[in-house]
This record gives sequence, structure tokens and C-alpha cells, in this order.
Amino acid sequence: QLTQGGSEEDASPVCAETAEISSKKTATLVCVASKGFPSDWSLSWKVDGSSRSQESSAGLLEKDGLYSWSSSLTLSEQEWMESVSVSCEATRSGQPALTAHVTRQQCSE
Repeated sequence: QLTQGGSEEDASPVCAETAEISSKKTATLVCVASKGFPSDWSLSWKVDGSSRSQESSAGLLEKDGLYSWSSSLTLSEQEWMESVSVSCEATRSGQPALTAHVTRQQCSE
């Protein structure tokens, strides 16, 4: 959980099934942002400081009346193993961006 503007907001990267790395030779990473309103969140990825294109979901209405979004990024096994920094950046309505970093250690099990 990350903090933005004095309140807690969710914007966290998680790893998809790690079996994909061995069977498909790719690593799929997913970033989730929640507790927003329609069109509130913009999600983007950076690999070693360079922006990367990604798929983002439409906002999903949660039980609390707020929305959540997700974005996925697929890297080749070589790119995943050689990358120094992979991060998801969540921007909400012009406020400072939240950045969540993904490490191989998070995805190794």
C-alpha cells in the first residue's frame, strides 16, 4: 500500500503465475490501482527508466463504490532477468505519481 496526499491508496505490482517464465519464456507483471473514481487513475510501466506500452483494464466498480484498474506488462525471460528496474506508475487526477517497483525476488516463488 502506498500513500498519496496524506491518505492511503492502493497501487501495487504483483506477479502473475511464475510458471509462465519457464514454459513460455516470458514474465507477466500486473499492477493494480484501487479506491478511485471513473477516469481517476492512469497506469504506466517503466523498464530501466524507459516507458513501455501495456494493456490497461477499464475501471471496475467495487463494493465500496470506488473503482479499481489493472495493467499488465509482459517481458521476455531475457529482458526480465537482465532488467535493473521495473516499475508501475499510478497517476491520479494530476496528483503526484505513485511508483511501485517490482523485483525478481518478489516473483521467484
